Amino acid sequence: MGIFNKLRNEFIDIIEWLDPSNDIIVHRFERYQNEIKMGAKLTVRESQVAVFVNEGQIADVFQPGMYTLQTQNMPILSTLKGWKYGFNSPFKAEVYFVNTKKFLDNKWGTPNPVMLRDAEFGPVRIRAFGVYEFRVVDAAKFIKDVVGTDGSFTTDQVTNQLRNIIVTRFTDAVGEAKIPVLDMAANYNEFSEKVAGVIIDEYREYGLEMTKFLVSNISLPPNVEEALDKRSSMGIIGNMNQYTQFQAANAMEAAATNPGGGTASEGMGMGMGFAMAGQMMNAMNQGHAQQQQPQQQAGGAVPPPMPQALTFYAVINGAQAGPYDMNVLQQMVANGSINKDTLVWKQGMANWIAAGQVPELTGLFGAVPPPPPPPPPVG
Repeated sequence: MGIFNKLRNEFIDIIEWLDPSNDIIVHRFERYQNEIKMGAKLTVRESQVAVFVNEGQIADVFQPGMYTLQTQNMPILSTLKGWKYGFNSPFKAEVYFVNTKKFLDNKWGTPNPVMLRDAEFGPVRIRAFGVYEFRVVDAAKFIKDVVGTDGSFTTDQVTNQLRNIIVTRFTDAVGEAKIPVLDMAANYNEFSEKVAGVIIDEYREYGLEMTKFLVSNISLPPNVEEALDKRSSMGIIGNMNQYTQFQAANAMEAAATNPGGGTASEGMGMGMGFAMAGQMMNAMNQGHAQQQQPQQQAGGAVPPPMPQALTFYAVINGAQAGPYDMNVLQQMVANGSINKDTLVWKQGMANWIAAGQVPELTGLFGAVPPPPPPPPPVG
């Protein structure tokens, strides 16, 4: 430091700070040997507080305004220095400017998924994200408990601790709320207000105030979201049988274009082909019957429509198939595709039941002889 800078800083008479960035919370006013001239001008701008520290002890705190430093407006420092009758020589003290503006757009999020027990889906994991705002409301406490002797304290040095408090309180709030996962999006405001109400007291322990807390997103793991998308798609599709036929057709097309499938894929393709053929034939027969409406002849009566053939759906390899008429069902019983335990259903039935319990199908499985009579008594 040059001789002129040294002399200028020894007898500096203007103390002020202009914030060059948006993330500095506390700035220590630097000058040579911490010497301040009695009668110096102190400028504290709006959204600032100036804190004087004497030999490690917090003394006077100045709110926004312009001050001429005298013993009258520095009562605590005058007591610490022992200035009973005034003092006009330069004195040593540290001056910390504390930024009291709101620090906006601070991000928070759960570093790991939060485990919950959902009434509809059972155990699930969620992640949450949002933003929060804070500011310093007790500069002396903040310097004493958080900043210490740091000459330039930024938001990065405190936001990690603030985020940890948020995540802990948010996790507790979500667990106690017991709101279904699908209804959480409608309760972002409720979550925000509840978590903010708990956090505000904890922030005051550091001399801070939580001015705003928002939950912007609550999401499920990607695989769970994919399953929900499929479930929503099924709701849009509506007709499960048509969707099954569509899926089977796509599988057949994929198998036909796979030259390396081998014997197993060929057998699977043939099985699906037979099943699809039966379904297509039934669909064609039904469509043809609907198109062949009797036409009224001049002067003659219109005959009633022909009765539709009895058809059943069946559960084959864990999937719904059909409908099949009695001829097709007889062939499937003969080749072992359907047995007495196969679940079947037709229009008018309340539930799926085993084929052996359906009166219309019992004749397909052959007669079962009754148990033999007991042997006659001896003697």
